[in-house]
Amino acid sequence: MMTILLLTVHFTAADPEYPKANLLVEADKVVPADFHIVDVRAKAKFNEGHVPAARHADLGPWSKAILADKADAAFWRTELVKVSVSPRKPTVIYADDVRDAARAWWMLKLAGVPDVRILNGGWKAYTTAKLPVQKDSPAATVEPFDWTPDPTRLADKKHVLDQLRAGVICVDARTTAEFTGEKKMAKKGGHIPGAIHLEWVELLDPKTDKFLPPKELIKLVQDRKIDIDKPAVTYCQSGGRAAVVAFGLELAGCKNVRNYYPSWGEWGNDEDTPVEVKKQ
Repeated sequence: MMTILLLTVHFTAADPEYPKANLLVEADKVVPADFHIVDVRAKAKFNEGHVPAARHADLGPWSKAILADKADAAFWRTELVKVSVSPRKPTVIYADDVRDAARAWWMLKLAGVPDVRILNGGWKAYTTAKLPVQKDSPAATVEPFDWTPDPTRLADKKHVLDQLRAGVICVDARTTAEFTGEKKMAKKGGHIPGAIHLEWVELLDPKTDKFLPPKELIKLVQDRKIDIDKPAVTYCQSGGRAAVVAFGLELAGCKNVRNYYPSWGEWGNDEDTPVEVKKQ
């Protein structure tokens, strides 16, 4: 009989100068810890090696359910028990790409999970720190839980249209070419009228893939004239880059951020949605 050694990883808190530092963790030495750990990389990569005690999550079915308006309490009750997520422990997400980690973070917050954190720098940071890797994964260890999804995490087209009239901030996480309309990823090019451009990569250190230090992150948000006390809606092409910006804005202290998950894939292909095309 094969014996599986169950190791757990201790994650240290992020720099406390972040306004919402509890959203981010850093990889540290291996000691007993009290986290659910979710790996959202490709399953093949997970099988090659992962953080000890991590469970693998496939975001595809979650995304489809959200877009089809079927991600209700019953859906999350079934899905989250598969990856051993419960409200009793914080959940740490990691990936190869911060867009996947942020998408998973946002989905879990939408599901109603109270404490979800991202591993700063993801799998790259973990392996750079030369921490242990495990190939075996334990079975799910939590009981099914009746989640209460949080609809304030999601913006739909109607919400965005209504909020435009109310002056709510829209933040465009796409490239400059997409924002200006030079690059069309839908029938229409351009951006939502009045949107602020903040490309998702600007939130990250390009060498480490970690989020900018607190002072730099806060300055970036302030320089873009984003009022952290006002509601905001992020969008991109299909919700992933928008999730990174939603996470970054919350990390910087924003109090009410929604992800327009269908994003430009819906807005840019709708004949009736307003579009602004101009240079920055």
